[in-house]
Amino acid sequence: MNNKPVKNVVIAGGGTAGWMAAASMAKLLGKAINITLVESDQIPTVGVGEATIPTLHLLHNLLGINEAEFMAATNATFKLGISFENWRDVGKDYIHSFGHLGHDCWACGFQHFWLKGLQKGLVSEIGDYCPEHLGSREGRFAVMAKQDLNHAYHLDAGLYAKFLQKIAYQHGCQRVEGKIDKVNLCSESGNITSLDLDNGKHVEGDLFIDCTGFRGLLIEDALHTGYDDWSHMLPCDSAVAVQTKTVGRPVAYTRSIARESGWQWRIPLQNRTGNGLVFCSKYMSDEDAIQTLLDNIEGEPINQPRVIKYKTGTRRKHWNKNCIAIGLSAGFIEPLESTGIHLFQRAVVRLMQIFPHTGINQADVDEFNQQTSDEMLDIRDFIILHYHLTDRRDTPFWRYCADMDITDSLRHRMELFRQSGRVFKKAEELFGESSWVQVMMGQGLTPEQYHPIVDMMGDEELKGFLDKIKQHTANKVANWPDHWDFINHYCPSKSADDDDKMVKTG
Repeated sequence: MNNKPVKNVVIAGGGTAGWMAAASMAKLLGKAINITLVESDQIPTVGVGEATIPTLHLLHNLLGINEAEFMAATNATFKLGISFENWRDVGKDYIHSFGHLGHDCWACGFQHFWLKGLQKGLVSEIGDYCPEHLGSREGRFAVMAKQDLNHAYHLDAGLYAKFLQKIAYQHGCQRVEGKIDKVNLCSESGNITSLDLDNGKHVEGDLFIDCTGFRGLLIEDALHTGYDDWSHMLPCDSAVAVQTKTVGRPVAYTRSIARESGWQWRIPLQNRTGNGLVFCSKYMSDEDAIQTLLDNIEGEPINQPRVIKYKTGTRRKHWNKNCIAIGLSAGFIEPLESTGIHLFQRAVVRLMQIFPHTGINQADVDEFNQQTSDEMLDIRDFIILHYHLTDRRDTPFWRYCADMDITDSLRHRMELFRQSGRVFKKAEELFGESSWVQVMMGQGLTPEQYHPIVDMMGDEELKGFLDKIKQHTANKVANWPDHWDFINHYCPSKSADDDDKMVKTG
């Protein structure tokens, strides 16, 4: 495709995606390449993706980020899972936690042992067999030596971008201020050669990273890559966000509260709470969405509600010619399971693993696109599951979700679990067996049978097996301190004022 060595990388756009790419490549590849990030102070970032999943540890370990320092700088709190309220039906709630449920055996997952225990009256709720699940409910957590990294964070996305920006600067990344006015293409190859900015600056490069958000100035406006629209299966196309003063002590989970035509998030930071309502404009107006959100927040708003429009789906190619889309320019599923920052990170790491130092070749491009597409499709199915597998029929929106066509791959997963209790995770798939089990059972899908290997245990042996796991889980969580007390000791916010802290600890 292009045998020219790649020495000059241009990142178009800042925000979390842009500065994540800049920090990672500057620190890990910076001696071999020059990195320039083009960003305009006139263009605000979306900046509402304030919840993460545990995979962020992988990137932070690569970058040598100190957890306590990062959390203090971004007003972060710990996240052990998501509370899904009113999703199965109004008044029915469950938690999808991180970590693992119980203990598996070579033939089947823990849910099979739990299902037989349920039939025999030997078990309590399945979350009692997972430390992160129990810890989220009891408000306990601590980071301890040799502990599995099954926790994530609630963070300020704007401050996180600034935190990554410092790393990028320390390792030689250059920032150019200006708004992109024109993307210049080679008349022969069709590759991007340079960017013209509105202030007269001209930025040339060999490889371009598109972090320009939903619009996709490079990947779409310039290269016309195309977009696969998933809105018929993920019908929400809008969100309204507002921040509020903190009321009470932050919980260790994200709240996802199903509403009439979408769902509301509540994300507790050290110094404030992030709130939003994801909704479908076909069933709810912007004005009604704003009012619904304001009617269901806790604490005084500290900014004006902001409406964000989007279309769920993905670019048909994430790497096209000499341009790679990372961030919202690559596609958008929606924030329900906090996968946005994860997808940014995976794209950055994937690019670094096959970085075209000696020139771009088609095999690398095809592999990058295939891996990215597979990951997006798997996550898409998991998100659709929450909407489609529901008993709600109380509004036109929920009736549409329950009756809509879904993918064959998701239909197979649901039927496999319904008939046999089995879940098979693909090698590189993000969500594992425990996640699928928690959401399918939480949404009301109970398997018709368990694996027959469980019957090799007698009732007393099964009871002992289950009781031991439950007691070990309870003992582990009992050794964790209060979540908020630990934060105040481990990573107190550098910007949270004393008055706020007195309110939350009182």
